[in-house]
Amino acid sequence: MELAGGLFLMGVMGLLSLISAICSIIILISAFQDEVWKGLLCLFSCGLYWLYYALVEFQHEKKGLILVGVFAPTFLSLLITAMTS
Repeated sequence: MELAGGLFLMGVMGLLSLISAICSIIILISAFQDEVWKGLLCLFSCGLYWLYYALVEFQHEKKGLILVGVFAPTFLSLLITAMTS
């Protein structure tokens, strides 16, 4: 029984990670389309400029949904990990 629950949680965490990665790539593509140097900073600044760009400069008709798609799966994944360990 524990094995099935563990596999289920691994599947859920994998799906959440995939959603977060896709939304992050959407923001990265937008940064490169805006300016090449902004895209390079988002890619190589250890996430600091990416976070600034995502919250302040990122313009998209579904910005809220994309930001939720980035941050909510990350927090849910951390919560699931903390609950199971």
